[in-house]
Amino acid sequence: MTIDARRLSFGAAAAEYDRARPTYPAAALTWTLAPLGAGRLRVVDLGAGTGLLSRVIAAAGHEVVPVEPDPGMRAQLDAATPGVRALAGSAEAIPVPDASVDAVLAGTAYHWFDPELAHPEMARVLRPGGVLAAIWNDRDKTTAWVAELSRLIATHQRVSGRRAELDESRSFGPLFDDLTRQQFPHAVRQSPQGIADLVASRSNYLTATPAKQRLILGQIAELCATHPQLAGRDTFDLPYLTTVYRAIRV
Repeated sequence: MTIDARRLSFGAAAAEYDRARPTYPAAALTWTLAPLGAGRLRVVDLGAGTGLLSRVIAAAGHEVVPVEPDPGMRAQLDAATPGVRALAGSAEAIPVPDASVDAVLAGTAYHWFDPELAHPEMARVLRPGGVLAAIWNDRDKTTAWVAELSRLIATHQRVSGRRAELDESRSFGPLFDDLTRQQFPHAVRQSPQGIADLVASRSNYLTATPAKQRLILGQIAELCATHPQLAGRDTFDLPYLTTVYRAIRV
């Protein structure tokens, strides 16, 4: 399975993705954009998906420019985000002019990028002093049932590998200053069906065989029905830690 096949697998489940995936806390966006000061900013949401981060950016009063390679995801973003239209493009080919935006953000998408091509391209569209940030929503595995959920569905190796690279290098390359990292806790109200939808929106599931998909959903249903923290509950909080890696365009 190629990387392009995986990163373009989400369009087939765009509605489920938009319904089940977590939003981003406003506090994380505020911290991310703080170096730019007050005022309305022009922000590229790179790998925008269905617009989960785009809607947070727009709600904060900024102009958002979503860029997304998958046509199914773009269609869902346009339908769910009034007044915003997604552009076809990628981190390696961003369809905006040089030095034309204040910030480039990637919400749970940076691991799909090719850094050697994407870093210079992101630097190209940013004005000097602009912000580049990679943001991930991580399930908070200090909660026992969340740890078990994470064991069942696993994290794609590309996600953990790219995060480890950033933690080690503390850099988006020579066109940016050193990385700053910050975390923000939040929670999303969920249900057993919501957890199933969340799992079904992941590339590991979408690219699996039908038999493997049935196995995964069966394990999730059993977890929700039998785990002491979930059994008999129609709704519950799914805790997250949102991690932001931020750097300034030099």
